[in-house]
Amino acid sequence: MNDNNTPIIGALASSPLIRRHPANPVLDAARVPYPTALVFNAGVVKFGGRYVMVFRNDYGSLDKQTLEPSHTTDLGIAFSEDGIHWTAGPKPVFKLKDEEFVRGYDPRLTVIDGRCYMCFAVDTRHGIRGGIAVTDDFESFEILSLSTPDLRNMVLFPEKINGNYVRLERPFTVYSRGGLDRFDTWIAESPDLIYWGRSELLLAVEQVPFANDKIGPAAPPVKTDKGWLTTFHAVDLDPARGKNGWEPSWKKRYTAGIMLLDLNNPKKILGMSASPLLAPEAPYETDGGFRNDVIFPGGMILEDDGEVKIYYGAADTVECLATAHVDDLIRLCLGQ
Repeated sequence: MNDNNTPIIGALASSPLIRRHPANPVLDAARVPYPTALVFNAGVVKFGGRYVMVFRNDYGSLDKQTLEPSHTTDLGIAFSEDGIHWTAGPKPVFKLKDEEFVRGYDPRLTVIDGRCYMCFAVDTRHGIRGGIAVTDDFESFEILSLSTPDLRNMVLFPEKINGNYVRLERPFTVYSRGGLDRFDTWIAESPDLIYWGRSELLLAVEQVPFANDKIGPAAPPVKTDKGWLTTFHAVDLDPARGKNGWEPSWKKRYTAGIMLLDLNNPKKILGMSASPLLAPEAPYETDGGFRNDVIFPGGMILEDDGEVKIYYGAADTVECLATAHVDDLIRLCLGQ
């Protein structure tokens, strides 16, 4: 049992259907041409005939394991012709900082009708908000909407469904969930990407066998013949982990789950893997990072040959890639 009398999850393993790419990590601070420290939690899309990655920069010292104040966080950009080998842009492309905004981070990219939309988290002096921006060139971003606190981990579906835009999101329902991290995945609709409503609970933390703390959206969904395939993050807490990274205490483990949603009614879950798609196992996921034992998918691309590329932040320190075949992932969700 942990501090909250919640059963300990114990050892977890990745699905044998998933393959970590031998080039991992595909992007780290050493390959960025300015002095960032942590490069992770990226959004990735195909846009304009190439792969585009927008990633989070946290500044500090890898050697000294120290970070600069959070308001220095910004977003960088990288491009790739094959989705494996990346070249980072010469400077960051997005930053939020004024008297109210502390920082913007954790981008999630979705192409809708030829434009690239970016969901992101925003630390403000009055709570964490979720933002949606649009860009055509990754040089200028128009912010379309900001949620009320406390909401983050928002991802957009790549097309309207029944006339409305749809997003997955994770509100911070602390008081009504007993003061604990019992954060769940919700789904909401919008006619214009600005005004959101018709919110419903999609997946609760107690429905995920490998979570005892919180869950939420991860990479934006991709469309398949069988339904919307989408990843989610799942978190379990174990006090025995203690110091598990740079911080004095880090007791959580982040894994990646996967589920299939109905094409016409994505508020209906068709199936979900009962075990993690990805659990921390590789050295760059379990050792030497800012927060070890963390996997957080932020981008998923379905290729024409059925390969699914899943990009994920590892140990809140580097960006990595794993692949699987879409048919295998669907069967995994449906228990076949």
